[in-house]
Amino acid sequence: MIDSFEEIVIEHGKAIFNYIFSLVRQKELAEDLYQEVLVSAYLAFHTINEPARIKGWLFTIARNKCRDYWRKENKTKQFWKEEVYSYSSNVEAPSLPEEEVLHKYSNEKMVESVRALPEIYQSTLLLYYFNDLTIMEISKRKNIPISTVKTRMKRGKEHLKPKLQSFA
Repeated sequence: MIDSFEEIVIEHGKAIFNYIFSLVRQKELAEDLYQEVLVSAYLAFHTINEPARIKGWLFTIARNKCRDYWRKENKTKQFWKEEVYSYSSNVEAPSLPEEEVLHKYSNEKMVESVRALPEIYQSTLLLYYFNDLTIMEISKRKNIPISTVKTRMKRGKEHLKPKLQSFA
């Protein structure tokens, strides 16, 4: 039985390897897949009933091994495209304690500067920047036209600009 399998490998081995190489176009990969084909064929060799169909049987094993490789490769690529990317985009590096303190300090100074403005500008800026309301929401809440909200925000920022030059 071993002798007959060796004869089959000698007779059809080069054709099988060339077939695999034509599918994958990489010599090292073709060699690896060829080894897998030979191992699979050897393990299932005792099940062959018709010796005339051995060549086709070997080519079928080779084609299936290539398909298995491509499926595995596509899953790996898909993992790197989706899983790793989504993981890296969801995970943020923790900020340094110094950065947190500076951020908190600058926010406090910003709020202090806004609170020093006249009430008419103060409320619109606080609602927009610190409460995350839109201009339309501020207009409805304050019961004033949108253009008035925009004007108050623009004038409030103009008043803030000289006070915030020290932060830049």
